[in-house]
Amino acid sequence: MATSTPAQQPPVAVICVGMAGSGKTTFMQRINAHLHEKHQQSPTTTAPPYVLNLDPAVRSVPFDSNIDIRDSVNYKEVMKQYNLGPNGGILTSLNLFSTKIDQVMGILEKRCLPQPPPSQEQQTISPKPLPTHILLDTPGQIEVFVWSASGSILLSSLASSFPTVLAYIIDTPRTTANTSTFMSNMLYAISILYKTRLPMILVFNKTDVKGEEEAVEWMRDFEAFQAALRKEEEDAMGGEGGAGGGGYMGSLLNSMSLVLEEFYNALSVVGVSAMTGEGVEGFFEAVEGKREEFEREYGPELQRRKDEAEKQKGEVRELEARRMMKDMRVSSKAKGTGKYAGVGGGRPKREEPETVSDAEAMSEEEEEEEEQGEDEGGLEDPDEEEMDEDAMFEEGLKARYEAALREQQGPAASVKSAEYIRKSQGWPHEERDGQHSGAKCNDLSDFRERGAEVFSSLLIRQDGWTFETSNMSLHKHGTE
Repeated sequence: MATSTPAQQPPVAVICVGMAGSGKTTFMQRINAHLHEKHQQSPTTTAPPYVLNLDPAVRSVPFDSNIDIRDSVNYKEVMKQYNLGPNGGILTSLNLFSTKIDQVMGILEKRCLPQPPPSQEQQTISPKPLPTHILLDTPGQIEVFVWSASGSILLSSLASSFPTVLAYIIDTPRTTANTSTFMSNMLYAISILYKTRLPMILVFNKTDVKGEEEAVEWMRDFEAFQAALRKEEEDAMGGEGGAGGGGYMGSLLNSMSLVLEEFYNALSVVGVSAMTGEGVEGFFEAVEGKREEFEREYGPELQRRKDEAEKQKGEVRELEARRMMKDMRVSSKAKGTGKYAGVGGGRPKREEPETVSDAEAMSEEEEEEEEQGEDEGGLEDPDEEEMDEDAMFEEGLKARYEAALREQQGPAASVKSAEYIRKSQGWPHEERDGQHSGAKCNDLSDFRERGAEVFSSLLIRQDGWTFETSNMSLHKHGTE
């Protein structure tokens, strides 16, 4: 995914997630200010970050965002219209925003990805530097974003176009207060890692209150964690109210520390103070390392999954096309319905299949009959059968009338041609003074059965059509 020069590299997307109160928004403000400071120091070579706010319920944020979900979705109105609580309103707002993810990705790709080489006229103009980072702030309700369909859509869309890194923000003082809280945070981090399948950085925030050294030691050395666990159990037995717990809880935490040792080794850990800015440089160094990891390990996996999805879509389209072509081969003549009912080429009506096997057998029989009919010339070409019955009737009637005119020339051609049409259609008639009147027919029921009614030699109606012999015009009833 990398190009020849670092300036043309696509920016890395940093997604800040974490528990409520862990300091995500303050951390976002700090790293955003750090990148803007670098841009001010060298404005011709670096660009400010592209910032997105995906928290619809926040009242205000301490940074300017290029794309803000609050500009598209009104959180309070969503709660009111859908009768939802706070968490349901956030989830629904994210779902509504995710329906426009194609527009969001179009904006990000236009603003942040390298553009095609400029033309010869534009080569004299130096291109603007591209952002090196895309920063995303997420809602405090971490489960609403990570475990929802909208969160998966947003993450997968970003990862398909940009190197994407998760920054899991941890409240260091609260996490290291006891071993059970620490283990809960680690379990949540590992669940997010395997849910998103993206590189992750553990950011121990608020190091100005308490350092991250103890938490990092618990991660790297399971014996240190077990020693802290035993101390908490002793304090609990001594009546000091240790929060680690005893009995099955202590055994579970002890086992989990051994199981998660391999998981800890795959994570990058940094300590940051969002208040003072300490450790921000180390965080961005970890981000660059995760960018390389994404391009080396996660990028090919995502590409493979995209190729599989495209292959499945192609197979589905091909199957639908085959079914459509099969349905197009079945015409009204082949079915024996409509105008061709009871005429050769129609098939006897089959009984409905009762089981799947019966339906498959019947389908095979129909295909064999179609192939046999095509060999014998029994079926017409599908393109020729697209002409509807009304058009066929019109062409036939015109052809018979033109033949009658060729045979009967003279002053009474219109009267004789009308008589010819009446005879060719089998209509009963009675001649009187050169006119044909259906009102004097002996068998009026024959007219009704055929759906025909003749008013005069100059105006003939049948099957919804009106034929006027005086001007050789043919049109439907009601359009004269």
